[in-house]
Amino acid sequence: MVVFVLLKLFLLPHKVCKARVVQCRIRNPHPPLQQYHQSGDLFVGGVASLSFNINPVEFKEYSQLAVFEDLIVVPKNYQHILALAFAVKEINENPQILPNSSLGFHIFDSYFNARWTYDVTMRLISSQDQFVPNYKCDTQNNLIAVIGGLDSDISLHIATILGTYKVPQLTYGSAPVMKDNSPGYSIYQMAPNERLQYVGITALLLHFKWTWVGILLMDDNNGERVVQTLSSMFSQHGICIALIERSPRSDFVGGLRDMMNQGAKTCVKIMESKANVFVSFGQSYSVNDVRWLPKLSQGFWETKGKVWILSAQMELVSMVYQRTWDADIIHGVLSFTVHSNDLPEFQKFIKNYNPSNTKGDGFVQDFWQHAFNCIFQDQVLDDLEGDICTGEEKLESLPGTFFEMRMTSHSYSIYSAVYAVAHAVHAMHSLQSKHRTMMKRMGLNVRGQEEWQLHDFLRGIAFNDSAGNKVSLNENGELEAGYDIMNWVISSNQSFHRVKVGKMDAKTTPECAFTIKEKDITWPSWFNQAQPISVCCESCHHGYSKKVKEGEPFCCYDCIPCPEGKISDQKDSNDCYECTDENYPSKNQDFCIPKYITFLSYEEPLGLSLALFAVSFSLITALVLGTFIKHHNTPIVKANNRSLSYTLLVSLLLCFLCSLLFIGQPEMVTCLLRQTAFGIIFSVAISCVLAKTITVVLAFMATKPGSRIRKWVGKRLAISIVFSCSLVQGGICALWLAMSPPFPDVDMHSVIEEVILECNEGSLILFYCVLGYMGFLAIVSFIVAFLARTLPDSFNEAKFITFSMLVFCSVWLSFVPTYLSTKGKSMVAVEIFSILSSCAGLFSLIFAPKCYIIWLRPELNNREGLIRAKAPRV
Repeated sequence: MVVFVLLKLFLLPHKVCKARVVQCRIRNPHPPLQQYHQSGDLFVGGVASLSFNINPVEFKEYSQLAVFEDLIVVPKNYQHILALAFAVKEINENPQILPNSSLGFHIFDSYFNARWTYDVTMRLISSQDQFVPNYKCDTQNNLIAVIGGLDSDISLHIATILGTYKVPQLTYGSAPVMKDNSPGYSIYQMAPNERLQYVGITALLLHFKWTWVGILLMDDNNGERVVQTLSSMFSQHGICIALIERSPRSDFVGGLRDMMNQGAKTCVKIMESKANVFVSFGQSYSVNDVRWLPKLSQGFWETKGKVWILSAQMELVSMVYQRTWDADIIHGVLSFTVHSNDLPEFQKFIKNYNPSNTKGDGFVQDFWQHAFNCIFQDQVLDDLEGDICTGEEKLESLPGTFFEMRMTSHSYSIYSAVYAVAHAVHAMHSLQSKHRTMMKRMGLNVRGQEEWQLHDFLRGIAFNDSAGNKVSLNENGELEAGYDIMNWVISSNQSFHRVKVGKMDAKTTPECAFTIKEKDITWPSWFNQAQPISVCCESCHHGYSKKVKEGEPFCCYDCIPCPEGKISDQKDSNDCYECTDENYPSKNQDFCIPKYITFLSYEEPLGLSLALFAVSFSLITALVLGTFIKHHNTPIVKANNRSLSYTLLVSLLLCFLCSLLFIGQPEMVTCLLRQTAFGIIFSVAISCVLAKTITVVLAFMATKPGSRIRKWVGKRLAISIVFSCSLVQGGICALWLAMSPPFPDVDMHSVIEEVILECNEGSLILFYCVLGYMGFLAIVSFIVAFLARTLPDSFNEAKFITFSMLVFCSVWLSFVPTYLSTKGKSMVAVEIFSILSSCAGLFSLIFAPKCYIIWLRPELNNREGLIRAKAPRV
């Protein structure tokens, strides 16, 4: 109700009154218990957050804001006040900034409460000595901007009032939500855009492959918005949220038992979760809530550690009642903070700071008593309990959880905010000075400066601070800076210090924005300095792929082996894939192995052996041919048709040599010749055998009285048989070469581990026609020879031809299924073997008996032996 009345007063016109004319009947409330004032020509207002007020007062009437006994001081936040005072001191000592004006400040405490925030904000825009809402009864109190607050709620309360008067507000806490809900454009955010922090958190999780994480919310206002943003961003990058919990709030007013019960349940859920990493969002003091968790876990917290990733707004603070608590739970925390530089001069400023050498600081005594656990003598009313404060205690002796000598991120934001205001005022004064001179020359009145005019100079302002760091605000009033990633380290003596281990830069390309130094990170003690793992399931090793479990998030899956012929060469592969044609899967299906190129070559044992056999048979055939030529006038040579024998021997010789065309790397010439040459030459050989057989049969039939077959017996018949039969095979081969000739090819699929260089036969139909025609000739020769096997003649070759054709047919009938069942160079070896074996069988069975007589039994090679056989001459 009081807030409503106060706001209603503010909506009245803002006027300047004279004390003698206007009688302000409003009752002046008690002054704040704590404030820090320093006079100046211009002054900056500050709304700090140093203390909690645990007295639940309902302000139906004006009363004292707080009493010392009701305050719980957050010692760490006193540095915020000192940072503002230090910035003002530096600006006033710098003649280049506000050379003709001095800067002062007036700082109040918000007590983390809406009522107090509204009250102190009204005091900042009212008169200094008299509290008159909506009036300035002291024109010398020139407020140019307000710096505050620490948390989003406080900033929103300040903005609700300042927005009406267009007084610039520079926040040093989280501001995006406030900006969306605040009227006008009076808020400037001394922190980067919040989305950059979300991107940085996502990059951090992805870097360490933490895909199963929890979220702990400590901010009731922004929780849902944070969850929605992170859920969308995490899912796009393969990160799952294991659970979302809300931390119990440290309620200093009431409900402590409920907080304890809720906290115990939250702690159990966190402990039972498989997630080892928790991202926490909250207000500045929310780390205090985290420190409650070990207390609420009844001693079971130590059984398992967690990695905490804290948002930039959260700061390590300790209440006075936590003085003796250990800080192991925050050991190893990774915290995002607004990028800042160290200011050595600030450490010198606060090194000798104490209550005795300060003036106007109404906060220092309360801070001092809470921080050093002592009390000043002038505060003692009854019996003394505790130590007496001397005022000479050293700030550097305080533990890091209570106070830090190095400027914190929030303090640096306040420091930069004061400088931003000073530079904006300087720019505004410079411009107004030029206009004032021009207007005086023109005889025009000059209006005084107004607060709202400062906005145009704050938007887009850029300057370098005393540390050389560039500070700039964009057109939206947001700080153009990145985030530092800090690692909180608690030593064995419970001392606290921060280590910078990474950053999220806003001014570089997205792929280079995130950097992290893993070796500099100190992990929580439970992990024994090993990088923590936070996944729903163990990683799928190489050779396996992920299969999402039904009804569970996509981060929870089973690992299944890759199917045959596929591999996965990465952990947690979503699918297996086939190797390229030039590669084949390894035994464990975890990587691709390059296939080796293969063909039947002379360098390998199989190719060399077949080549030696082919050359050997060729030499033997040439030797037999030479023998027949040498003994061409002997009866044994004449009786077996000399010309057909010569033709047969030459054909067999060429057939043996044709097998060499199948060995070596296939080329166009060899591919064209090897099948066609062999088909034609071998057809000539079989035609010669057929001609020999038919000649023998016709010769015996011609001996019968009155036979007309005698005129068919002779060389012309044999030549016509050989020529006609060979001509048919030649025609088939010519048709083959014309329609679909063989060509060099690469077979990458027949053998898994090999790339086979081969001759593609082109038309398989014509290829098998060539083989089939040779088989047809062989069968005809076999039938004719079989019928003539009983003819009475010592030199009758029918029996030997029968056996040779039987061997030939057996070899090539076996060749077809064997050829079709083998792959690669084995196919070539099978064909070469078939050629050599069939030719060798034909050669040995027909010519071996004759060579035996010529070489070993020359006495049988005479006319008498031929006459005794009474065989007709063929």
